[in-house]
Amino acid sequence: MDAVTLSWVSTAYLLSTAVLLVPFGKLGDIYGRKRVFQIGITVFTAASFFISLSTGPVMIIAFRAVQGMGSAMIFGTSLAMLTSVYPPGIRGKALGISIGAVYLGLSLGPFIGGYLAGVLGWRSIFYVNIPLGIAVILVTVLKLPGEWKEQRRETFDLFGSVLYGTALVLGMYGLSILPTYPGFAFILTGIVIAGIFARYELRIENPVLNISLFTKNRVFAFSNLAALINYSATYAVTFLLSLYLQITRGFSPMTAGTVLVIQPVVQAVLAPLAGRLSDRIEPGIVASAGMAVTTIGLVPFIFLRETTGMYSIAASLVLLGVGFGLFSSPNTNAIMSSVEKRYLGIASGMVGTMRLLGQMFSMGVAMTIFAVLIGRVAISVENLPEFMHSLRVAFTIFSFLCCAGVFASLVRGRLRPTENG
Repeated sequence: MDAVTLSWVSTAYLLSTAVLLVPFGKLGDIYGRKRVFQIGITVFTAASFFISLSTGPVMIIAFRAVQGMGSAMIFGTSLAMLTSVYPPGIRGKALGISIGAVYLGLSLGPFIGGYLAGVLGWRSIFYVNIPLGIAVILVTVLKLPGEWKEQRRETFDLFGSVLYGTALVLGMYGLSILPTYPGFAFILTGIVIAGIFARYELRIENPVLNISLFTKNRVFAFSNLAALINYSATYAVTFLLSLYLQITRGFSPMTAGTVLVIQPVVQAVLAPLAGRLSDRIEPGIVASAGMAVTTIGLVPFIFLRETTGMYSIAASLVLLGVGFGLFSSPNTNAIMSSVEKRYLGIASGMVGTMRLLGQMFSMGVAMTIFAVLIGRVAISVENLPEFMHSLRVAFTIFSFLCCAGVFASLVRGRLRPTENG
């Protein structure tokens, strides 16, 4: 595949997941979260099987989109099921364990995937999903009794879902092709359609996304904003540092990956502890502290040089891991605990949507800086001064963005006792 086609292997999955997270969360609220979760695991596993049999790029990309659909069903319901089962006193602990498991997967994935691809070929990355998916299906059927649905009499808002998905696709695709003029045009069109969507949702009886969750629920609104800012300020860091370690320092991809895995490992260890802490202390306070530590971890990268010591880089990565570990579980706890049970699927979907939007925005910022300061050329030692300047500009923007996120996190207010229930 050429570079553009290859990028769609990732983009098709991300777009499909982002568009469907909230609609499938809503379907879970209406028809049963466990049912949607089980269907999602089945779809994800089946898509992995067909990807492993792919005969060309079109087949891979198409089934990656189907895989994203399954992922949306999984992540649009999993947090909602956990929140349904665990009461406020231990909910943060449960969510922290779940989020820690995600970070553990992020830590192990590149190593296991790299090993499988190197030894058995790229198809093996998808083969391994099949027995794992079957195992999860069996566990949910045999060991997960009961069902959780809170909106049995509601109808599904199909037109609103189409408007919502169209706005997200246009916005996310625009972010992925910045800083081109079509990219800005797609983003602007997406914002306009998002406005139409919001107005439509306010006028119907059973909206796919209850806009009052944002206009009348301060904790929910600002917790989601804090998540969006946090991912926007941090997601591209690994990408930028990977380029720095390989191009500037001459490290191999494996060595660079070994250095960068420090951050998700720290996150995986700390997330369950932070979740438990948010059961005892106001979640917003813990999350705000985490955002502040993340900012402290980002600032040293503004002064990154060709000779910056590896211990200094590692220390900053540890701080980023601590900051994000402190932020993610409590912030998720705040989001999920701030809504009534009948909106848990929507809240679960919004957690994932903020993550994906932030990730796309973060990469869009990085790509725009590269295009403006380096140009549309390959990054190499020949343009090292421009590359280093681009890094410092990017980390300056991300640091200021994360600092603003601290204030967005602090102004969310406190969870009221009724909201915790």
